[in-house]
Amino acid sequence: MSEAGWRPPPETAHLRVPSVTEWEMEMRDAADLRPAPLPGVEMTFTLAGLPSPDVNRALYATVGARVCWTDRFPWTYEQWRAWVERPELSTWIAMAEGTIAGFFEIEAQPGGDTEIHLVGLTPAFVGRGYGGYLVEQCTRRAWQRGELWALSGGPATRVWLRTSSLDHPNAIANYRRRGFKVAAESTASKLVPDPRVAPWPLPRDPRAASRRHEEEELIT
Repeated sequence: MSEAGWRPPPETAHLRVPSVTEWEMEMRDAADLRPAPLPGVEMTFTLAGLPSPDVNRALYATVGARVCWTDRFPWTYEQWRAWVERPELSTWIAMAEGTIAGFFEIEAQPGGDTEIHLVGLTPAFVGRGYGGYLVEQCTRRAWQRGELWALSGGPATRVWLRTSSLDHPNAIANYRRRGFKVAAESTASKLVPDPRVAPWPLPRDPRAASRRHEEEELIT
């Protein structure tokens, strides 16, 4: 069977991860943002002026499949379209070395709250020192709400995001280094769709790696 037609066996389509910790992190002052080291090559950031459900869905799968971004996999085209075409949502595409290096989604919420929904690198750029700079530039643009984007939404008063133990192992430390602080924490089981169904088969199931990490912590 070709990779294009690959689907996981029914018994692996969903996996209940018994202990997923989720953190809500926040930054309440733009002055708290700490710069990251510059990457080895220039990165540019472009606001998507024409909302595209196709582009956001493709980037969501490409960037997120390896770190269990799976909550949106069941979304229909119309759900994606309704999500990206809202004026309060901005999508930014990061470019480096002539290709897409990553992206982020930011939402202007009532009362000045500004949520970073997604921020991540494409696989070719992971582990090369780009992550901290991507988060820094994403956060800067979140604080520039009302200036660069969401022009009628007023200024940002708080920038916040969610991350979890299913995300990249360095994610929470990266956010802390940029100046984010944990505002809330919770742990519960979670039924996670198989991330290998999109965009193509992955070399391993990242959910299983998360479970192995938990087991190793229990042993030590």
